[in-house]
Amino acid sequence: MNENYLNKIKYEKIGETEVSKERQLNWNVAFGLQAVDNLIPSKYMVDLATENIIGNKSYDIVEKEVKEYYEKADKEKINKNERQADEVSLRIVKILNDKAFTFNYLTLKQYHKKLFENINIGIDEKYIGEFRDYNITKKEPILNGETVQYADYSMIEQTLKYDFEEEEKQKYIEKTDKEKLDRICTFTAHIWQVHPFGEGNTRTTAIFIQKYLNSKGFDINNELFKDNSIYFRNALVRANYSNISKGIEEDKKYLILFFENLLLNKQNKLDNSELKLSN
Repeated sequence: MNENYLNKIKYEKIGETEVSKERQLNWNVAFGLQAVDNLIPSKYMVDLATENIIGNKSYDIVEKEVKEYYEKADKEKINKNERQADEVSLRIVKILNDKAFTFNYLTLKQYHKKLFENINIGIDEKYIGEFRDYNITKKEPILNGETVQYADYSMIEQTLKYDFEEEEKQKYIEKTDKEKLDRICTFTAHIWQVHPFGEGNTRTTAIFIQKYLNSKGFDINNELFKDNSIYFRNALVRANYSNISKGIEEDKKYLILFFENLLLNKQNKLDNSELKLSN
């Protein structure tokens, strides 16, 4: 291969995908993940997404029109939950469209900031894109009001560093499908259990994992997040909850069912009611 030929090969700037199906998948993921926090995008946003999918409006135009829509709206009548769903959905779509990716725990910070900067998600703005400096619990309906034991805030960075270092050692090309799934589930469950942020952990984790798996060359069925994002979160809860006095151990089987569908195109039934602990 001569030098002149090499000089003609240029880097290409990553732009917005022109493939309608890819746009549709990205919007499905974005809208589906809002259900994790019981958020539903506005009809206005859904209409704008449709315009983007068919190629009539770019992401930048959609972003401009959403911003203008809420700036002109009566502040007393704005549905804050819809606004959050609208704005975060667009940001998810833009992250998924961008093929660049760095495997590092600091990328979690970056994604959290990109997703939630200047958006009211129930925590102080200083915590957007930053690890929490306080401990948290959350009463989970599927655990009958019990909580997962999240990482102590003083150990967040060290724990994530360890999890990422362990993941970097993995040689997926040498693993069977079963071994790949088990390892991916373990890594996902571990970084989610750390819960490094005050809010927005599941959406941040989901986007990171999708980007990571894409970077590894996995063929992902993104449609799964359209209707199963709540199952995904609850499966993470069950994978990280134990109560020895009640005979309950951490159980990854539900998360494995989800990832079998996501990566292997299996048709496992994902039933939220099966994740709830019996009284």
